[in-house]
Amino acid sequence: MSCVLSIDYGTQSVRVSVISDDGKFLAFEQEKYKEPYFSLKPGYCEQDADYYFESMCKAARRLSKKNKELLSDCKSVSSTCFRDTAVILDKNLKPIRPAIIWLDQRQAKLERKIPLVYSLAFWIAGMGETVKLNRRRTTALWLQENEPTNWRKAVYYAPLNSYLNYKLIGVLGDSPSNMIGHFPVRFKTGKVYGKNALKGCIYGVDPRMIPAVFGVGEIIGSITEEGSKASGLPIGLSYIATGNDKSCEALGSGSIESYAAHASFGTSCSIAMVSKKYFEPVRFLPSYITAYPGYYSGEVQIYRGCWMLTWFSKEFAKEDMTVAEIEKIMPEEVLNKKIMDIPPGSNGLVVQPYWGPQLDRPLGKGSMIGFYDVHTKYHIYRAIIEGLGYALKEGLIGIQKRSKKKCKYVTIAGGGSKSDAICQITSDILNLPVYRPENYECSSLGCAMSQFISLKVFKDEIEAKKAMVKYVKKFQPNPDAVKKYEYLFNNVYSKVYPKLKKVYGNLTDYLTSNNERGIE
Repeated sequence: MSCVLSIDYGTQSVRVSVISDDGKFLAFEQEKYKEPYFSLKPGYCEQDADYYFESMCKAARRLSKKNKELLSDCKSVSSTCFRDTAVILDKNLKPIRPAIIWLDQRQAKLERKIPLVYSLAFWIAGMGETVKLNRRRTTALWLQENEPTNWRKAVYYAPLNSYLNYKLIGVLGDSPSNMIGHFPVRFKTGKVYGKNALKGCIYGVDPRMIPAVFGVGEIIGSITEEGSKASGLPIGLSYIATGNDKSCEALGSGSIESYAAHASFGTSCSIAMVSKKYFEPVRFLPSYITAYPGYYSGEVQIYRGCWMLTWFSKEFAKEDMTVAEIEKIMPEEVLNKKIMDIPPGSNGLVVQPYWGPQLDRPLGKGSMIGFYDVHTKYHIYRAIIEGLGYALKEGLIGIQKRSKKKCKYVTIAGGGSKSDAICQITSDILNLPVYRPENYECSSLGCAMSQFISLKVFKDEIEAKKAMVKYVKKFQPNPDAVKKYEYLFNNVYSKVYPKLKKVYGNLTDYLTSNNERGIE
C-alpha cells in the first residue's frame, strides 16, 4: 500500500489528509477558519494570505503528532486551493496587503483602457459587455486605481496556492490548473499570455508578475526545513503540482469520462464535463486543465451557490438553528427534512440564483417570482435549491452543445451533496442518474489520485478511479418530478433573464449611482 499527503484549502476551512492508494483516509485533520474573511466595507472580502498557511500548519501539526510513522511512509504531498484569489508580493516575496478573495464584490472603474483595436474586436464579436465585466472584477485593475502605492511595490501577482507553495516548499509557482481566475493564463496551452495578447491584455497584469507555471503531475520541489518546522510535515517530502479544487473534486468523484458530468455543491456551485479537445463551455470562458494530464474541464460556475443556503439559515431560520443546536446537526439538515413535504416546483415559486453577474449574463441579479400566501420559508428554501438546479441544468445544456458530448450520468460532491433532498432534486431537474461518492472530501481524494498517477502507482485516471472511488448511493429521476421541472425550466426559469435584463440594468445603474453594496 502506498500513501500520500493532500492539503485542501477551502473557503471555510483547510483539511490535511493521509490517503492510501485504495482510497482510504488513514489520517485526517481539519482546521476551521475563525474568520473566513473580514470586510472593511460592504461587499469587501479580504484575508491575510499567511492566515491560510498558519491554519494549515495547525491541522498538519495535529496530524503529525498522532501519525509520525504514517507520515514517514508518504511518497509525496500536494495542495489544492479555492480559486480567483490573488496575493501581491514585494521583491522579498512578502505580501504587501491582505489577499482579496473570490467572494469580494468590489469593481474597478476601468480607468486603464485596453487598446482601441482590441476593444472594437470584442464589441464586434458581441463580447464587449462580458469583457467589461471581466475587467471590472479583476483585482489587479482595482488595486491600480485605488492603491497605486501598493501596486508599484508589487513584483509578483500570485494565485493564492502559488504563495502557499512558497511558504511550504520555497517555490513560488504551480500548475496552470491551480491558477484559475483573473490571471493572464492561456489554459489551452497552460502558458502565460504574452504582454500584447488579445485576451491576456484585459487583466492589466504584466506577464512577468505571474509566478512559475509547471505541468500537472510535475515534481516542483520538496518541503523545506522552514516549511517542516512550521507544519510538522516531513522535510524533503516531494511536492507534486496537481489541480484546482473543483478539478480535484471531479476526479475524486470519478467524473472522468467524457459522457459524465460533475456537480459541485460547495460555497460556489458548478457543473463540468471533461474533454480531450479544448472547448469554451460559455463563449469567452475557457476550459481549464484537469488535475491529470491530457484533458480539459469545461465548467460553468454559480457564484455563491450553497452560500445562499447558509445565508438563508442565518437570516430566516433562527428556530431551525435552535433545533439544530439541540440535535447537534447543521441547520441545513433541519431545513432539508422540512422541504421533503413540499412538492417539486415549490408550488410555483421560482428562484434565479444570481448572487452576482455571470460572464454570459453581465447584468444578472437574483430574482424570485410566483410568491403568494401559500408559501412558507421552507418553500423559499426549496426554491433556492431548485434554482441552483435550474442554473446547473442551463450550464450543462450549454456544455453539451459546445463540447458535442452527451451526458449520461452525474457525480455530486461538496457539502450540499450530504443531503438526500438536494441529490434527488438535482437528479429530477437534470433528468439524469446522480451518484454520490463514499467520501465527502472528494477534493482531497482527487488531489491524492493526481499524485498517484504522477508517481506511476496508477497508469492513468481510469486505474485510479477503479482503485479509489466508491459510490454509496444512486439517485434516479422521478418521472412526475421531471415533468414538472421541465415545464418550469422551459416556460418560466429560462424566460426570466431575457425579460428582466433591462430591469437588472436599471438596478445596476441605481446601485452604482448611489455607491451601494461596495460598488464604486
